[in-house]
Amino acid sequence: MEFDFLKSVKSEIFEEAQKQHPDTLGKRTHFNTSEEDLPNLDGVNIAIFGVLENRQSVKNTDSRFDFDKLREEFYKLFAGNWDIQIADLGDIAPGDSVEDTYYAVQKLNNYLINRKILPIMLGGSQDLVYAQYRAYDDFGRMVNFVNIDACFDFGDTEQSINSKSYVGKMVVDRPYNLFNYANIGYQTYFNAQSEIDLIDKLFFEAYRLGDIAGNLKLAEPVLRDADFVAIDVNSIASENILGSFASPNGFNNREICAISRYAGISDKVSSFGIYHIENLDFSKNNFMLLSQILWYFIEGVNYRKNEQQVNSSKKSLITYKVPINDDILSFYKSELSGRWWVEIPFSDTVNNKLRKNTLLPCSYEDYLEACNQNIPERWFKAKMKNEI
Repeated sequence: MEFDFLKSVKSEIFEEAQKQHPDTLGKRTHFNTSEEDLPNLDGVNIAIFGVLENRQSVKNTDSRFDFDKLREEFYKLFAGNWDIQIADLGDIAPGDSVEDTYYAVQKLNNYLINRKILPIMLGGSQDLVYAQYRAYDDFGRMVNFVNIDACFDFGDTEQSINSKSYVGKMVVDRPYNLFNYANIGYQTYFNAQSEIDLIDKLFFEAYRLGDIAGNLKLAEPVLRDADFVAIDVNSIASENILGSFASPNGFNNREICAISRYAGISDKVSSFGIYHIENLDFSKNNFMLLSQILWYFIEGVNYRKNEQQVNSSKKSLITYKVPINDDILSFYKSELSGRWWVEIPFSDTVNNKLRKNTLLPCSYEDYLEACNQNIPERWFKAKMKNEI
């Protein structure tokens, strides 16, 4: 398959990486150094690439940007005790039109995901998430999207797509593949009440910054259920990261790294992106933080338990039945990891998007909530989405 839209990694980056300690990431990465073809991807688990596109950003500063400074910092980091092979594919150059860039992003993501290689995208404006989402069009099932962002980004779907309306386009554009949208870290004053109401109407999920920052474990089950994840760097507080549009409120550096690790350790997440990097100041601190966010995501991938396969047969799961009102909720606790799931029932008597009973990631607190005769909100929303 041809990928002539990719710009290879600059020779200076590759040569500098080769000078690093043998245990650094730079020495363990397969670099795309040719404009002709991709590197050998046999045995590769993760592929990193940049997307040099921000024409549809509502905060477009018209500044040129690249990811070389980020690469320089990232490849100096030491790998953990990992059994992970990484490839750096270079950057997707802007197409003649934004649609050309979207096509390239969709094509490359789809190719990698089908090869069981997890793509990590460096953006670029966040409308690129729409192309990341469209890579799943031929998967034959609906997918879940988790967005780490201060805003919901539904926008005006009657207008052309931009970095503030891409989620709305996912909802209204065919093919309809989006089952669940979950926002982690929204800040109420950045979102219209109509969008907050729409979250509830569509049975989507939204978690305020204060709730998540006060209890990061709330994010884990949500990310465990995601197919693809995006981080807007503007969700990080300005005291931790410097940029044109940084906000005084947001996640701190430890919190965003922990969230990234939760995303990585999810068995289900098959693509990951960090967006609006072009809005950041070119500072060593910024690129060190971004490098560490990537590092924590990859560490999470390395420590995946592959419990999806185990859960399909319900082996190594302890079952807890909780009667509540007219329902009996079935909770499952993994003997491998201690993580929890709750069963979403299938019914052939109503319009149901499921073909069989399925397990929804949840927390121990959800189980306790049910024991106290309160239906967990995640379970209720998932059940309702199946039936609309």
